[in-house]
Amino acid sequence: MPTPLLVLEGVSKSFGAVAALRDVRLELSAHEAHALVGENGAGKSTLVKILAGVHSPDSGTITLDGRPLRLSGPADARAAGIAVIYQEPTLFPDLSVAENIFMGRQPLRSLRRVDTAQMRARAAELFARLGVRLDPDRPARGLSIADQQLVEIAKAISLDARVLVMDEPTAALSGVEVERLFAVARSLRDAGTAVLFISHRFDEVFALCQRVTVMRDGRWVSTDPAEALTVDEVVRRMVGREVSAMYPKQETTAGAPRLQVRGLTRHGVFQDVSFTVHAGEIVALAGLVGAGRSEVSRAVFGVDRYDAGEVLVDGVRLPGGDINAAIRAGLALVPEDRRQQGLVMELSVERNTNLPRRWSLARAGLLSGGAERRSAATWTQRLQVKAGRLTDPVATLSGGNQQKVVLAKWLATAPRVLIVDEPTRGIDIGTKAEVHRLLSQLAADGVAVLMVSSELPEVLGMADRVLVMHEGRLAADIPRAQADEQAVMFAATGQAAAA
Repeated sequence: MPTPLLVLEGVSKSFGAVAALRDVRLELSAHEAHALVGENGAGKSTLVKILAGVHSPDSGTITLDGRPLRLSGPADARAAGIAVIYQEPTLFPDLSVAENIFMGRQPLRSLRRVDTAQMRARAAELFARLGVRLDPDRPARGLSIADQQLVEIAKAISLDARVLVMDEPTAALSGVEVERLFAVARSLRDAGTAVLFISHRFDEVFALCQRVTVMRDGRWVSTDPAEALTVDEVVRRMVGREVSAMYPKQETTAGAPRLQVRGLTRHGVFQDVSFTVHAGEIVALAGLVGAGRSEVSRAVFGVDRYDAGEVLVDGVRLPGGDINAAIRAGLALVPEDRRQQGLVMELSVERNTNLPRRWSLARAGLLSGGAERRSAATWTQRLQVKAGRLTDPVATLSGGNQQKVVLAKWLATAPRVLIVDEPTRGIDIGTKAEVHRLLSQLAADGVAVLMVSSELPEVLGMADRVLVMHEGRLAADIPRAQADEQAVMFAATGQAAAA
């Protein structure tokens, strides 16, 4: 076993009465990728922020190369050689890629003028080391999430980072982008960097990492070689119980047509999309990234306008581009990006929960705090949202609990049609099972569910029918009994005839 490079021992951190970390230990070694897994709320994010210098531990020690390390801020972490790559990189959009890499430490010429030629050349060298092609002069605005993360990694290398923390880096990436990121991570690992990899995707954990540390409820549970573990064992340690049914699909009988989409077209985005979702049915909208799935769901709900076609709920045509009309007709949309589109992060849990129906709670035009509080309490309890107080900002909740608040917000409207876009992205396996159980129960209660998902096991495990999109068109409508990975992927890649 190699000598650990970075060691955390007995680290604890509390925020008021909430203990986020309790006596946590972690060892990172050079030439090793180390996975950190746990449910949302297990303490992973707090641990990352301690390593990044954002938070200071209340107790415990951090050592680097056997010497005590005190991190008073992010600058101390960078100086110590610790770099953090977050799920959503934060670049300056109007600056070039090279300027983002060397922000605050640009090479200078005489009279303290920035040496742009040297900065550009050094950025190109960094990308060459990573084996990727990025133009150093390109503005950061418009870069894909994958390319933004590569810019952040180039920045880490330019700082001679010895520890690279990757916090859910693949949540928004396609399969090709994930493999490119992994190739970069492996090259850094093999060159001597200690990589800490945080993910809810177990296939990625076992593909990249040599050891796995499990956390639960702010505590260290175990650290073992990845080869000595199975997915089932990791899940048991994470949740402290058996997750017996990840896809608890109830058998239901489809009722009357609830949502009908006919010839929906938005020029350049999707073309002539038609389908029906019946009461009591879960229909999955599958396909590769960029196929137009989310765009169709947004158009159905009225977020985006469409150029042709129609949307009907219970046989009544909806006006295009009118969200209020959609809500009145019984539609609800849980968007893919919960932070940007599903929640107002500065507002409280209770205010977010009641946003779509605040006026229905009012009496004589006045909304009482008591009515809001009672409604929020009812729905957060039903969905088992873990929050300190309902008056706390929703930003203080873990990702999985934020997703539950978005679901609670729309379920409180008693929808007849529920559209959920990537309902379990970025949430832990225990919460995934709860969300799946909730969707199954809603269908059993007669709600029509349209589920957009990139996870094939979720699609195959939950859907009564699978609609597959390819390049903006509906390529296949596959019944549950005939749906398998091969059939879906053939259709998603435009090869349905070969299936």
